[in-house]
Amino acid sequence: MEFKEYLKKNQNLIDAEMKEFFPRKLEKKWLEKALGKAEFQLDEKTLTKSLSEPIWNFLERGGKRWRPSLMILSFEALGGKNKKKILPLTMLPEFLHNGSIMIDDIEDSSELRRGKKCTHLLFGQDIAINAGNAMYFLPFMLLYRNELKLKDKTIRKIYDLCSIEMMRLSAGQGMDILWHKENQNHLTEEHYLQMCAYKTGALSRMSAKLGAILTEATEKEIQKIGKYAESIGIAFQIQDDVLNLVGEEFSKGKGIGEDIHEGKKTLILLHTLKKASKEDKKRLEEIIAMHPEEQEIINEAIGIMEKYDSIEYAKQKARNLIKKSWKEVEPYLKKGKAKDLLKKFGEYLIEREI
Repeated sequence: MEFKEYLKKNQNLIDAEMKEFFPRKLEKKWLEKALGKAEFQLDEKTLTKSLSEPIWNFLERGGKRWRPSLMILSFEALGGKNKKKILPLTMLPEFLHNGSIMIDDIEDSSELRRGKKCTHLLFGQDIAINAGNAMYFLPFMLLYRNELKLKDKTIRKIYDLCSIEMMRLSAGQGMDILWHKENQNHLTEEHYLQMCAYKTGALSRMSAKLGAILTEATEKEIQKIGKYAESIGIAFQIQDDVLNLVGEEFSKGKGIGEDIHEGKKTLILLHTLKKASKEDKKRLEEIIAMHPEEQEIINEAIGIMEKYDSIEYAKQKARNLIKKSWKEVEPYLKKGKAKDLLKKFGEYLIEREI
């Protein structure tokens, strides 16, 4: 099976699961299941308008749903059987991810997400922040209601995993935000990679480790598959940075060179600043500090980066990270389709064009 086909098939499964898990119309029965019995009087109409409508407006824009797919593949590659049983738990990585990017759009003052106006521009910042935060907590009802009949030990492990990865996500986001607000002349490629390991690696690592925990894998197996997933997350971010500069289809959803306008410190930028002539380095630093909106100036910055082969350097760095971590996890995986697809997973995400 081609990996794209597998991803599409899983995307349909995840979308169906989301509809089952979180209704468009929030009625008393669902609300009391999620929130507990109301002591006074529920306002279902307001809760639907303030939570369900902005969340579904965001979820319906699509997305690759690759983090839930990573969870499923990790589960199967470590010997897990009957993926239908664990399918509801894919809501953990998917809702946490979507909540984080809804809030990320506010923090970055973004205008477009997946080709449409960002949630905060459609519903207001207050509604968007609250809805994004709600997505952080919604899927935990699967654990505290425990309709899947998970062992207490498994539930504790999942809570611990999600807590630390969400803290890492916030740490990575904090680094990223400050780096493009202030001059950060001390930054190296290693700083950037650590930021990615926290920010983009967190939910990838969480997805894979979640799949491993559900198979009752050993601690070593959990760590190894988590490291592979982390490298996928880092590589995904690097490819995002590449596509932001040169990806025609990608730019329709975000805007070409938006990272330059935001002043983001990417691997591509850091490599260019390290390799560039004194004159080119000075000009590039000037452009980044300007936060330019004019496409001509943005294109000038992209040209300087291309001059020093920094885009190709970043792509090769991503490939090497995936290759190294796959070599480490491969001996722990069961032979079969899931293992083959897991290998293709990393390859696909770093070569994608959208």
